[in-house]
Amino acid sequence: MKDNFGFVRVAAAVPMMRVADCKYNVQQIKEQITEALEEGVEVICFPELSLTGYTSADLFFTQRLQQNALAGLEDICNFTREKPIIVLVGAPLKVDNNLYNCAFVMTDGDVVGVVPKVNLPNTGEFYEKRWFTSGRHAMQHSAEGLIPRIPTIELWAGDVPFGPDLLFNTNHYCFGIEICEDLWSPLPPSTQLAIQGAEIIFNLSSSNCVTGKHAFRRQMITQQSARVHCGYVYTSSGVGESSSDIVFSGSTYIAENGELLAQGERFQHTSSMVIQEIDVERMRTDRQRNTNFTKDQHGRYRKVNVAPIEREEGFAEPLHRHFSQAPFLPQEADSLAFSEDAFAIQTNGLAHRWEHTKARTLIIGVSGGLDSTLALLVAVMTADMLGYDRKQVIGITMPGFGTGDRTHNNAVKLMELLGITHCEIPIKDSVTNHLQEIGHDLTLHDTTYENAQARMRTLILMDIANKNNGLVVGTGDMSELALGWMTYSGDHMSMYSVNSGLPKTMIQHQVRYAANNLFNEEVSAILSDVLQTPISPELIPSSDADSIDQRTEDVVGPYALHDFFMYYFLRYGFTAEKVAYMATLAFEDIYSEQTIQHWLNIFRRRFYNSQFKRSCMPDGPKVIGISLSPRGDWRMPSDIKVME
Repeated sequence: MKDNFGFVRVAAAVPMMRVADCKYNVQQIKEQITEALEEGVEVICFPELSLTGYTSADLFFTQRLQQNALAGLEDICNFTREKPIIVLVGAPLKVDNNLYNCAFVMTDGDVVGVVPKVNLPNTGEFYEKRWFTSGRHAMQHSAEGLIPRIPTIELWAGDVPFGPDLLFNTNHYCFGIEICEDLWSPLPPSTQLAIQGAEIIFNLSSSNCVTGKHAFRRQMITQQSARVHCGYVYTSSGVGESSSDIVFSGSTYIAENGELLAQGERFQHTSSMVIQEIDVERMRTDRQRNTNFTKDQHGRYRKVNVAPIEREEGFAEPLHRHFSQAPFLPQEADSLAFSEDAFAIQTNGLAHRWEHTKARTLIIGVSGGLDSTLALLVAVMTADMLGYDRKQVIGITMPGFGTGDRTHNNAVKLMELLGITHCEIPIKDSVTNHLQEIGHDLTLHDTTYENAQARMRTLILMDIANKNNGLVVGTGDMSELALGWMTYSGDHMSMYSVNSGLPKTMIQHQVRYAANNLFNEEVSAILSDVLQTPISPELIPSSDADSIDQRTEDVVGPYALHDFFMYYFLRYGFTAEKVAYMATLAFEDIYSEQTIQHWLNIFRRRFYNSQFKRSCMPDGPKVIGISLSPRGDWRMPSDIKVME
């Protein structure tokens, strides 16, 4: 079978049904199963009591409806024979003298398990306790904790596992089931199911619609998926239910780890379905880091092996799932709050270090590039926050062999507009003397030529800091740390590195935010030009003062790609093959598969080879969910080779 990289394609379906008309409902369900098969769906979930209708009321007591429901289940079960799909259908089931509201799990012509609803509502418009018995009745206490009172039931398919303690284990993932009200309870069954190993929770629901409930229900689903690090698939009864006193909207949601991946249109007067892929490998990464996912202290859960027929070619392409080209950045709706928090973290971290060291000044090298621009803004905002004079921020321009007019002018003008102390110390002569002293050919523009300039600038910054009781503020970012794109003991070093917790794409985002929201038009104009300037170390002489011939991304590759690689490698530990697959989908209109693979290989090589630089990096604030600090998120031997 083709490697799906941990993606499980699921569907939340809402059939257009008729109350108590099981034959009609079976036909609608079978049509949606057929549609899901064409879309390569692996698991399809139908609403609570979808075979009979949730609003059948006292008809649930009638033999005819119970018999028709069983016949309908058998029909659907037979329909799944030799079909590569798992089907979850809701129906009533009489066991001994009790009627249960159940979810039936079927595949390849077999019922592999039946899960009864545990928490039954009995307030307002819902009176389930009038008809149904809680799934708790199927369990009993023993010396070993809760065990099944009724471990199996006899159906046309033979003896079938029965109970709320069932987990369904396939070759690739494990899932559990809760039903409607279960999610609304103080301790949802999905919490224990997830702790016991369920990576996807399916909720067969029949929640009605009132104003405000849609948003609240969606919030509950996303929060539960975040709390237990799971995928959550929810589907609810549609408008075909009785509208005597309440109305149903057919709400469908698919969430993962706190993120809503998809939701369907409500109030559809035809059958509807929402399809999405859930990444179970993503959940596994978070769970292995969360030491609260331990089973020892909890009751026993039974695992049912489910072996659906597998497609030789894997599921159909492309994925329904969208991958952001900038995974470090927030959704548009959260952008302002995100940027405010990022600046608050940087400025408060720097403020505490400034006060703690009792330094009088901040020293910062300002080149007119992105990183030093953001660091300068953070320094100025920190001075303002502490009530210090902006003149206590000393910005130093150090033009060298490759410094262009555009970046130099932007640096000087920005410092003037911000009202800080500006000092200029050209480095051409001192670097030339140094290179001559070590016998280096000045026409050879190699690593020695470049690094000599970077180290000279760091020497100047450190000495000026000593002279002015200052703290050197580092400007390098997380993307450069990942790639090792800095000079060891040069721009690699500072006394506090305010940008070390931000990748390059986020540096750009923050400068753009500052230009649009924090400063006057003159400063904003400079910031906008900085954003449009090609990223360059400006260490090699250009053909003329107005051009930038040395462009970083021509050498190390596009930062958009590298930040994408870094996010999924550091945050989730994904394999290179999976990261390449996701990047190909995210950047399909920009970069070819060959280009993506080329830069991914370079990222991996540079990342592994550069750990020695990160092992002795300066302190700096963690801003987003991950960092490369050897004292925090990332510890790795410096002499490890690239893992294949």
